Amino acid sequence: MSDLTQGAYGTGSRPVDRPRASGGSALARQRRRVALLSAAAVLLLAVLLALGLSAGEVRVPPLDALQALFGIGDSADVMLVQELRAPRAVAAVVAGAGLAVAGTLMQRVLRNPLASPDVVGVTGGASLGAVAVLATGAPAALTPAGALGGGMLAALLLAVLSWRGGVTVTRIVLVGLAVQQGLAAVVNLFIVRFPAELAADALQWTTGSVYGRTWTETNTGGALVLAGVLLALAGHRRLAVLDLGDDSAGGLGVAPNAARLQLLLLAVLLASVAAALTGPVGFVALAVPHIVRFLAGPPTAGSLVLTALGGAVLLLASDLAVLHLLPVHGLPVGVVTATLGAPWLLVLMLRQLKPTAGSTAR
Repeated sequence: MSDLTQGAYGTGSRPVDRPRASGGSALARQRRRVALLSAAAVLLLAVLLALGLSAGEVRVPPLDALQALFGIGDSADVMLVQELRAPRAVAAVVAGAGLAVAGTLMQRVLRNPLASPDVVGVTGGASLGAVAVLATGAPAALTPAGALGGGMLAALLLAVLSWRGGVTVTRIVLVGLAVQQGLAAVVNLFIVRFPAELAADALQWTTGSVYGRTWTETNTGGALVLAGVLLALAGHRRLAVLDLGDDSAGGLGVAPNAARLQLLLLAVLLASVAAALTGPVGFVALAVPHIVRFLAGPPTAGSLVLTALGGAVLLLASDLAVLHLLPVHGLPVGVVTATLGAPWLLVLMLRQLKPTAGSTAR
């Protein structure tokens, strides 16, 4: 692996960024910090949800909006909140959580701080699936299903191309980059060849948007993302063992290649479901794991939950900014996340490329 990867996640047989053993005090302090951050994230998420349900051209007081969510209060408020605002807000929460957890799984499994669904082709496959549905003239309700199928197809393509010659971290990343770029080229070809009336819809989907989501899509996506997060928590022990390196993982009874592929498949499922709800929203999967790592310290099962909450907060806040803060109406939420994420990506790359004592001594 390159210095960029080694500097961030390590490749040796020792744990990466684990709390040092000073009794149980360091671990206890970290658990308290994660618990406090998680509680703050839940509170912030509740505030954002209340704002999302109440704000708009027809303003509903936050308390009335929360009551309307459960069918209590004025019938017009109930219809407005339940049928129009709530599905969009919940879709942002679900997709943000799924993308963030998918990103942290990929970064830890691939031991690369720049790994994300954008890198290994999942979002490119989701875009291709959605655009292909639009190109055939199929009902718009099938677009999320096409995105989900496209993401899984990209994962299958990645697995087939990576398996030949042995599954290695470097190979998966390089093959993923090639798959992503190839799929993006096909999507651009579709859009160029589209009739003018379909090109705008396709372009909006490939940027990422939660506009027009329904309870059917949101409920299905929410159930799948919740199941995926629970599976990620259940597999956290294997993830922690993989952090020790392949040799140590094998000595502890974990087959590294099989465990890596299983966890990557789970990350792909989460990212594909999220993309099926919102399209390929960029930078959530890349940035949130690093933000959580900076605030909460080394990765633990608790920080995985915090990562899901952080992704939900970021995507919902970005969607609210699109709706109520930006002067240009109708912008996809992916524009906001990309605007926030691009400087973060630059800072991250500069930090990782900065020479360290270990690299200069080589």
